[in-house]
Amino acid sequence: MISQKYKKMLEGKSVIRQLSEFATERGKAIGYENVFDYSLGNPSVPVPREFTDVMIEMLKEKNPAELHGYSPSLGIPSVRKKIADSLNKRFGMNYTENHIFMTSGAAGAIAHAVRCVSDAGDEILTFAPFFPEYHPYINLSGAVLKVVPPNTEDFQINFTLFEEMLNEKTAAVLINSPNNPSGVVYSEETIVKLCDMLKNKEKEYGHEIFIISDEPYREILFAGVKAPYVSNYYDNTLSCYSYSKSLSLPGERIGYVAVNPACKDSEYLVSMCGQISRGIGHNCPPSIIQLAVAEVVDLTSDMSIYERNMNLIYEKLVELGFTCVKPGGTFYIFPKALEEDAKVFSQKATKYDLILVPGDSFGCSGYFRMAYCIDTEKVERSLAALEKFIKSEYGI
Repeated sequence: MISQKYKKMLEGKSVIRQLSEFATERGKAIGYENVFDYSLGNPSVPVPREFTDVMIEMLKEKNPAELHGYSPSLGIPSVRKKIADSLNKRFGMNYTENHIFMTSGAAGAIAHAVRCVSDAGDEILTFAPFFPEYHPYINLSGAVLKVVPPNTEDFQINFTLFEEMLNEKTAAVLINSPNNPSGVVYSEETIVKLCDMLKNKEKEYGHEIFIISDEPYREILFAGVKAPYVSNYYDNTLSCYSYSKSLSLPGERIGYVAVNPACKDSEYLVSMCGQISRGIGHNCPPSIIQLAVAEVVDLTSDMSIYERNMNLIYEKLVELGFTCVKPGGTFYIFPKALEEDAKVFSQKATKYDLILVPGDSFGCSGYFRMAYCIDTEKVERSLAALEKFIKSEYGI
């Protein structure tokens, strides 16, 4: 008999993916350039030329067995060292290669981090709004995801409800800043308060509570906004990173777990990740991509287009009367819908070839997400469609 657990999951397919597929089909009918598809967070800016040059040079010059052979279980040592050195230089840390584990993107990093610090039945807390895939990431590990309701005033942490939900079964707290879907960056004040609260709870409960910091948007920051590096504030932190956004490499699936050297049992955790891989079939990202990323580890794609797009959309939303927290980073914006049911709101938008994602699956009903990682020219054209939608449907 086939697995009933995974069969049941077919009933709850990703809303984001479903809307993206709808946009693709609509594009076949009217031309995709005429579909204002804000569904999928797929980076749109070019990969840095240096990365392409490195790939070409390696393919020409390096031994094919080195480029295409299996990498060690924990990742290529020279790559792990370059990542550690980069993090140390940027954030004042003291990582070594033994604190870095190479993964298939941030999803693979979270899959390993969760299994490192929790057992079956343990609770992992996260904060709404949150990336919907946290549900399978956590719950299929045997741990249980618990969601703290949102603070919709500014999308910082709702500390009152968070403290109510903390308990002795809490093994870790999963945070995402800059945040998908809100675009909000947790302030230093928020991070300090979170860390102080967890330190006190660790003493009260007599066991560690880890922070799993999901950081794929760490380099996409706007107008001087700074994202605190959580390991600088809390010893028991595992940082989960992906180069999908910073280098525009989502299809290459390359990232890492960085274990804070100061955390409890830090000497075991990366080696434990290697053992976890045996159980989930991870078996390392491709060697050639590890080696290429290591050569451009301190570079990013040109992120300026995202801030330009954000400002265009934010200003139009405010002009049209939306309530919206201005993003401090990422390529997402999360306005409040103009009616209570954001699913109905988003469905109405499709009549104007606007593809918007309702916020229900992000743990925040009544809101919707726009992923504005598209050409600025298309953003500009979409504003007229947005205005027509709002005036026609809501008389504004």
